Amino acid sequence: MTYDEIFDAQLDTLRAEGNYRRFADLERRRGQFPRALNRDGDSEREVTVWCSNDYLGMGQHPDVVAAMHETLDLSGAGAGGTRNISGTTHAHVELEAELADLHGKEAALLFTSGYVSNWATLGTLASRLPDCLVLSDALNHASMIEGIRHSRAERVIWRHNDLAHLEELLAAQPFERPKIVAFESVYSMDGDIAPIEEICDLAEKYGALTYLDEVHGVGLYGPRGGGVAEERGLMHRIDVIEGTLGKAFGVMGGYIAASASLVDFVRSYASGFIFTTALPPAIAAGARASIAHLKRSGAARAAQRARVAEVRARLDALGIPHIDNESHIIPVMVGDPMKCRFLSDVLLREHGIYIQPINYPTVPKGTERLRITPSPVHTDADVEKLVGALGDLWAQCELNRVPLAAQ
Repeated sequence: MTYDEIFDAQLDTLRAEGNYRRFADLERRRGQFPRALNRDGDSEREVTVWCSNDYLGMGQHPDVVAAMHETLDLSGAGAGGTRNISGTTHAHVELEAELADLHGKEAALLFTSGYVSNWATLGTLASRLPDCLVLSDALNHASMIEGIRHSRAERVIWRHNDLAHLEELLAAQPFERPKIVAFESVYSMDGDIAPIEEICDLAEKYGALTYLDEVHGVGLYGPRGGGVAEERGLMHRIDVIEGTLGKAFGVMGGYIAASASLVDFVRSYASGFIFTTALPPAIAAGARASIAHLKRSGAARAAQRARVAEVRARLDALGIPHIDNESHIIPVMVGDPMKCRFLSDVLLREHGIYIQPINYPTVPKGTERLRITPSPVHTDADVEKLVGALGDLWAQCELNRVPLAAQ
C-alpha cells in the first residue's frame, strides 16, 4: 500500500463509524453574531450558531474591536519574534498585569493558546520538580494529559471528581514528595463543576500543589469574571490558575497566573513558551479590553445565565434529554454517532441552526451529543426556533424522551 492508501483506509474507518469530522465554512459578521454566513459549494445561507465557545459574544464587543484596531494601527501586525528575542511588547506586559490582577496573583504568563499553556506548564513543572507525582482527574483535557505525558513524571489518574479516591492516592505518598493535583473547574463536555474547595483541603493536607484549568470558567463566573474559584472565594488557595483568552474573552491565547517565582520558573524553562512566536500585540490588546470590561460589568454574565435557564426549561418541557449541571453548557444526549451527525446536518440544512456533533474520541462511544451553549446574544426568536427544530427532529428520528416526572 502507498502512504496515501494507508491514510485513506483509516479515514474510511472514521466515516464508517460516524466519527469523521467535517467543518462548516462560516463567516461571522461583527454586530450580527450569533448569525453567520455558511458557504457550501456555490450556495450561501445565514445560520445561527449555537455551539460557540465565544460564550458572551465578546469577540464582537466594540471595546475589544476598537482596542485591536488601535493597536494594529500603532504597532502593526506581528509581535516580531519570540518573547525572549524581540517579541515582548507593551501590550503583552499590560495584559499579563491585567490577568494577574484578575486572579489575585503576583504574576501571569501568556502563551499562544490554552492548549499550549497547559502542555508547557504541566510539562515543565512535573519534569523539573524532583520525583514529582501528578494526580490527574480522569476527565482532564487532552492538553493537560499531553503536558503530563511530556514531562515523563509519574502520574496516577483519580476517578472524576471522586474525593475519596484522590485522598486514597495522596495518602499513599510521602508528605515530602512533590505532588501536583491537576483538575478543571468546568468540564466542557458534561458541564459539571469540580469540588474545588474539597480538593484544596486534600492538597493542603498532603502537601500537593493545585493546578486548576479554568478555561471554561474565566469571564463567566465570579463578580469580576475570575472563574469558578473566584465565585467560591478560593483563588488564593489555588497555586496555578490556567485560563484561555479564546472562549469567554472572545480573542485567542492562553495563560497561567501564580506566584512570581512559579511564573518566572515556567517562563525560564518551558520550551512551549521559549521557542514560539508571541501573540500579535493587537490580539493582546483586544484580550485586555475584554477582561477589563468583564471585570467592570456582570450584565453579560447575568443575561447568559438567564438564557441558559430558559433553554434548559424548554428542553425539559419537550422531554429532550440533556445532562443537568450547574454550568452554562447544555449537552443534549443522542447516544449514537450516525444519528448525532444526521441531526447536526438537518439542523444546518433545513433550519439554519449550526450545532456541531460531539462524537468519539472527544466523548466516549455511546455518549454522543449536541453541545449547546446559549449566550446573551441569542434572542427569544432564536430559542423558539431551536427548541422547535429539536422537537420536530426528536419525533422524526423516534429518539427517546425523558418523562416530565423523571426530570
